[in-house]
Amino acid sequence: MAAPAYPAWVTRWVSGQWRNKKRPPTLRPTRTLALADKVANRREQSTEATCITEMSVMMACWKQNDFNDAPCAEEIRMFYDCVAKAEKERKNQNEDTLSARGNLPSSKVNKLLKRFPQIIRYV
Repeated sequence: MAAPAYPAWVTRWVSGQWRNKKRPPTLRPTRTLALADKVANRREQSTEATCITEMSVMMACWKQNDFNDAPCAEEIRMFYDCVAKAEKERKNQNEDTLSARGNLPSSKVNKLLKRFPQIIRYV
């Protein structure tokens, strides 16, 4: 396996030639150091399923009763209540708040970047 090829200044810097009161070379970025105008739209919400236990209890009841709804009315009601509660929580969740990981959602970041655009050129 061949050793990686480094530029000559890296070799001199590592070897110690820059220690004799000589400054190492200035590293210049290839692009301007500025934020982009927008970020990619990502799905912030986890795809975690809700009401799995209620659904499995309802389906087990259906299987025991030959898929008849009448004996499983209580299980069906519990499942629909759980679904309604999960939907209400999802709607009440504010988009402007931080996610569970402590990050802003991409839509909020894009709004802020539109409000405060990056100045690349100076007049």
